[in-house]
Amino acid sequence: MTEPLPAPPSPGLPASFGAAIARGAMGHCPRCGEGALFARFIRPVSHCPNCGQDWRFQRADDLPAYLSILITGHLLAPVIILLIAEYDMGPGMAAAIILPLAVAMLIGLLQPAKGAVIALQWWHGMHGFVRERRQPAAPPAAG
Repeated sequence: MTEPLPAPPSPGLPASFGAAIARGAMGHCPRCGEGALFARFIRPVSHCPNCGQDWRFQRADDLPAYLSILITGHLLAPVIILLIAEYDMGPGMAAAIILPLAVAMLIGLLQPAKGAVIALQWWHGMHGFVRERRQPAAPPAAG
């Protein structure tokens, strides 16, 4: 009789702030990297199903929307200038291209921005989160 294979080890706490932000932006728990961060499109789960981290403390508020608008505006500004200046496109035709593109970008960036903001708050221990850090590995013994 064979024994069941052990579960793979959890990646654990992120090693850096960037790793926590990347986990949150991808919709994963910033703490363990395995559980889902969102129950619905932009509604976070109350607790991570994998590590049990309580996400009810998060207060992302309007920052994700602001970041989505900021990034979309900066990426689309050169496109708008190119369409009107280089292709001599009228305002109506440019709007027919730019508006759907802008809406798609805004909606597409909203969840990653919210995940990143939640990860930022967790990493820095804001709004009731407990600050956790992975201890750096001990340097090898000289000898």
